[in-house]
Amino acid sequence: MTASTETPASSFRAAERLGRIKPSPSTAAAARVRELKGQGRSILDLTVGEPDFDTPAHIKQAAIAAIEAGETKYTPVNGTPRLRQAIRGALQRTHGIEYSDAEITVGGGGKQVIFLALMATVDAGDEVLIPAPYWVSYPDMVRANEGTPVIVPTSAENGYKVTAAQLEAAITDRTTWLILNSPGNPSGAIHTEEELSALAEVLRRHPAVSVLSDEIYSEISFTGTPAPSLAAVAPDLRHRVLVVSGVSKSYAMTGWRLGYAAGDPALVGAINTLQSQTSSCPSSISQAAAAAALEGPQDFIAESVPVYRERRDVAVAGLRAIDGLTPLVPDGAFYLYVDCAGLIGRTTSEGKVLADDQDVTFYLLDQAGVAVIQGSAYGSSPFFRISFATDLGTITAAVEKIAEAVAALR
Repeated sequence: MTASTETPASSFRAAERLGRIKPSPSTAAAARVRELKGQGRSILDLTVGEPDFDTPAHIKQAAIAAIEAGETKYTPVNGTPRLRQAIRGALQRTHGIEYSDAEITVGGGGKQVIFLALMATVDAGDEVLIPAPYWVSYPDMVRANEGTPVIVPTSAENGYKVTAAQLEAAITDRTTWLILNSPGNPSGAIHTEEELSALAEVLRRHPAVSVLSDEIYSEISFTGTPAPSLAAVAPDLRHRVLVVSGVSKSYAMTGWRLGYAAGDPALVGAINTLQSQTSSCPSSISQAAAAAALEGPQDFIAESVPVYRERRDVAVAGLRAIDGLTPLVPDGAFYLYVDCAGLIGRTTSEGKVLADDQDVTFYLLDQAGVAVIQGSAYGSSPFFRISFATDLGTITAAVEKIAEAVAALR
């Protein structure tokens, strides 16, 4: 009897929550690039927010030493004592804030920490304020936890940063969180101390609203100092601010998957409880590496930030010279958010009219072989985002290809 080779019908039934979320656009874009490269296409990939630098040698050596020392077992849910102390030291160094051990949680990347914080606090119908443009995962994380993302559009006039007046107008009796991302992805905008102080005045009038301050790019700042933190600017609100960060961006450790947060001990305890039932603890080896990163010499940050600044300046100058494109000049992170309104309505050589920023990104991919991500993924259009966390040669070539493709439009 011959066994059947037909695939059996799936009995999979998706939970309702799955219908509320969609795959990350940046992950989808990276997958499309890999697919095209697999077909033999030459693609200049400007989609991934991942430093092209290698993890510094002393950090890798710390991981190797941990393996050789047998540090390969479970750790406490909230991380090893050494790592928690290193995190406290880093927050003191960058922001002048002293946290207790009970105020620190550690997870498998900043993304996991944010998700668990929302899981611990958001009930069905609770509202989370998300200024746009925003990191693509925020709204879907809120939806996955049965909350309602409330998008607060920002404007060029205010540097694409939420204002105190906008915050006041957006808060309702269902608001639980404001998400702040500074430096922002995709805009690279940094809230100044004065701007944070104005937001703090509004928050003092609304004690039920907490702030999830995503500071993963804090030290990739082109202002000369790390981006200021609301927790430091308004210390009386510190118990309502969850500061989220990690080692992925500043130390080129994306694959190590190690993030952390500092905040109210009760919230931190709730996050730890959820983590105990999900991943138990972060990787012990990644924790040893992260401790070395935070404790050790900070030369890598001092050396890499000027490189990012040079790449930014080259990309900005090149894109500014292209008719129809207006790049925002970021104060931090490693992204350019490019206003492409001047391309909407133009026609390709095949007769297709570019109707929106997704059409623009498809056109640049097909015509120029340059992969970018459409602004609609970040809640504002018409824009596209490029990452300049790649070498100058790739950036220069990509800008030239974009210029040629735009020139071919009618």
